[in-house]
Amino acid sequence: MRLADQFPPVASLFTPLTLRETTIPNRVMVSPMCQYSCESRDGIATDWHRTHLTARAVGGAGVVMTEATAVEGRGRISPEDLGIWNDAQATALEPITEFVRDQGSVPGIQLAHAGRKASTSRPWEGHDPLGVDDGGWEVVGPSGEPWPYEDEAPPTRKLSTGDIASIVESFREAAERALDAGFEVAEVHAAHGYLLHEFLSPVTNHRDDEYGGDFDGRSRLVREVTAAVREVWPEEKPVFVRISATDWLPGRDSWTVDDSVRLSDELAEVGADLIDVSGGGIHPESRPSNAGPNYQLPYAERIRTESDSNVAVGAVGGITTPEQAEAIVANERADLAIVGREHLRDPYFAMHAAQALDATDDIEGPPQYQRAFGF
Repeated sequence: MRLADQFPPVASLFTPLTLRETTIPNRVMVSPMCQYSCESRDGIATDWHRTHLTARAVGGAGVVMTEATAVEGRGRISPEDLGIWNDAQATALEPITEFVRDQGSVPGIQLAHAGRKASTSRPWEGHDPLGVDDGGWEVVGPSGEPWPYEDEAPPTRKLSTGDIASIVESFREAAERALDAGFEVAEVHAAHGYLLHEFLSPVTNHRDDEYGGDFDGRSRLVREVTAAVREVWPEEKPVFVRISATDWLPGRDSWTVDDSVRLSDELAEVGADLIDVSGGGIHPESRPSNAGPNYQLPYAERIRTESDSNVAVGAVGGITTPEQAEAIVANERADLAIVGREHLRDPYFAMHAAQALDATDDIEGPPQYQRAFGF
């Protein structure tokens, strides 16, 4: 018998990842994916959210992350978005986090504010701007320029410094509610052209006060929000930040990967434990040159190798196979493989990956499914 047969290699994808005192059982994370399914438009989780999130925990993912969850009503993308700006919303999430933990997964919540991209209909309803008469609300941003819709967009109100302080407090209070609801990871959403990314990017931030201008000014809000979340989040539990590593607008004054490397170090200084590295979303013309497999992985790899803080990173974008996810972690290109659309196609991606990588001994799936997956 060959030595390799006697001592088969351990799949890196199924090694635990410990951040602070929280141990994630494997390196697969369910990417936050908007469901637009609060049919009552009250931000309260429904049977859809419970089924969607708990199924991925049954499927073996190490971290199950909620969709972008609004920290205030006007921070929703659509009226049907999930929210956590009141206690009723937090209470509705408690059974979800309990079930996710019972499956051995780590429940996470993405705290978000949509900024100037708020108040739209759902994607399958056109994703068009909604006026107040249609169930929409006032849209706010770092500057007064609205999202460049093809048709006429509603006005965007420039946030005052007092408004900004209120939004920081909204993130802090949302984190407190999330903790009470049983979440173990809090992720600050600073990507995809939503409010915090709008402050970061010179494409959308034209302020001349302490929240605009140079890198330090434009990054002030995301640093303040991350610090506020860290202040109320337990010392033993991690805080993630999702960023768009690049605006994908070459030739324009825009946010770059170099900026993201610098920002990642500064976020680590105020308490971030992992940078969830995505891209784009700041403008309709913001598109990747190649959206193939692993198309955003190089951004995560650069942050992982070039940052001085040694902050952990998660890679997202075009990860669809167990072999891809394994290679990302095994080659130390990222610490987490963040899988989005493949988790929609296959809620049991992690367990199928364990089968494909001959690592069923390294995953603890539900005994009800043992005959199917062989763990």
